[in-house]
Amino acid sequence: MTMPMSGNRRPLLAAGILMGAGLGGFVDGIVFHQILQWHNMLSGWLPPTNLVDAKVNMLWDGIFHASVWAMTMLGLWMLVRAGGRRDVSWSAGTFWGAWLLGWGLFNFVEGAIDHLLLGIHHVNEYAPSPLTYDLLFQASGVVLAVLGWMVIRSARRQA
Repeated sequence: MTMPMSGNRRPLLAAGILMGAGLGGFVDGIVFHQILQWHNMLSGWLPPTNLVDAKVNMLWDGIFHASVWAMTMLGLWMLVRAGGRRDVSWSAGTFWGAWLLGWGLFNFVEGAIDHLLLGIHHVNEYAPSPLTYDLLFQASGVVLAVLGWMVIRSARRQA
């Protein structure tokens, strides 16, 4: 039987969650906004069917990307600070589990608010059933968060 990890894991968990959320936001923006072009930040409210509406959507996509960049950089800053602390228990499993948890939380919270609650946009605005894509996005958040939690627990038991 392995003993629980001693030391402080909170700074590593916080940095991993924040970086996972930020980088998960980048995946969302790069894949769905730019590569697939399935939606823009406000395309549920303001379909980009003319140049002015397309430019407004592009502005809000940029604000979204700047926000997730700031989130990622804050997580990186927290990780570097944790590196200078002797009380922090370093574990790749703890960090990567927190990273997955953060990405899952991003998908779940962003999907719940923007897709389901406010209808700012949907994962695939052009699909016959946008709700199907929205629910799959929600499910991806749950799967990533549960996987992250399992990796964190496994890392704690292995230390």
